[in-house]
Amino acid sequence: MPVEFLGMAANNDGTETAARSAGPLDLAYAAKLARAHEDNGWDRVLFAYSSGSPDPAQVAAYLAGETESLRLVVAHRPNTAAPTLTAKTLATLDHISNGRVEVHVITGGSTADQAAEGDHLPKDDRYGRTREFIQILKRAWTSDEPFDFPGRHYQLENFLADIKPVQQPRPRISFGGSSAAAYDVGAREADVFALWGEPLAGTAEQIETIRRIATEAGRPLPTIQVAFRPILAATDELAWEKAERTLGDIKAAQEAGVSPRGRLRRNDAGSAEPATSTGGGAPLDNTGRRNGSQPENAGSQRLLNAAASGERHDRALWTATSAATGGGGNSTALVGTPETVAAALLDYYDLGVRIFSARGYHLYDDAVDFGRQVIPLVRAEVARREQRAGRAEHATPKAVVA
Repeated sequence: MPVEFLGMAANNDGTETAARSAGPLDLAYAAKLARAHEDNGWDRVLFAYSSGSPDPAQVAAYLAGETESLRLVVAHRPNTAAPTLTAKTLATLDHISNGRVEVHVITGGSTADQAAEGDHLPKDDRYGRTREFIQILKRAWTSDEPFDFPGRHYQLENFLADIKPVQQPRPRISFGGSSAAAYDVGAREADVFALWGEPLAGTAEQIETIRRIATEAGRPLPTIQVAFRPILAATDELAWEKAERTLGDIKAAQEAGVSPRGRLRRNDAGSAEPATSTGGGAPLDNTGRRNGSQPENAGSQRLLNAAASGERHDRALWTATSAATGGGGNSTALVGTPETVAAALLDYYDLGVRIFSARGYHLYDDAVDFGRQVIPLVRAEVARREQRAGRAEHATPKAVVA
């Protein structure tokens, strides 16, 4: 399978290193950033979600008119809308975009951010709801007959969607998480399983767990996606100097109380979006925890454990940015020249990763630089490997049956 690249759509130009320069929804900037991805080799962009952010489906609909080929991955939380409404919304958007829509289903790793929208379901129950939600999406998009769904969280009677997606049989569904419950739901239901960037050994462990559960369910391994923050420069030495400056910018923004997208709180779409403190006590950080406490979600815990074991791992992985943000979502960096970062991505490709998610700390410039300098290197090497594998398969003598 060819390698794919997923970038990050944005509602504005704010990041962990700088406050946004305009309002919460800067459509001109959002369109400029989307076109930068489309023009520089990216396949897809993700529209993140949090309790206070602009509606990602509507932003995606706007950007569908500003792009031609870029695939639009809309993050969605099951607690915010019935699965039947979501199925119709995304099928409609698939028509608007001429078959370019995918969905990233978020269970929700922050109890506080779930509660901000009135969702008080315990975390394990949220995974059960996500499983049912994905199952209903699939049936709503593919069933030509009315169907019932007698679930625990959803009970449908005689539902039939009049509008079906342009894509057949249906759009791809991605999902992420690092807990036992997440592995079980994603391995059994998702087309794409999204992970955050861990050291190679931890990623291999996670992939093997997902593979085992998928096999037990009689399914192939979902396509594995891993997310990183690229920090590029002309030499490795300059890249590490840039990385240290980036870390300093993150800490300075935190100390100044300047939050690029409000006070950061992590969400399972792999991004940070506006959030406010709920209730008394210390402010919430981007993992949904109170400062000084452990993050709730297993993915953030794994990132912090990796950071505790050392700042530098494998070829180019750097965990200092993850430690600085409390394991906040997509927060581990790949640091180096384009050649070094490409080689690091290929190390993950060798583990079975086929989708790379990348988002820089300077959204527009990094989308252009990564697209022009890194993506072609990875694609070319993957093509060479596939060609060699094809030649080797063609050259293998076939057994003669008497």
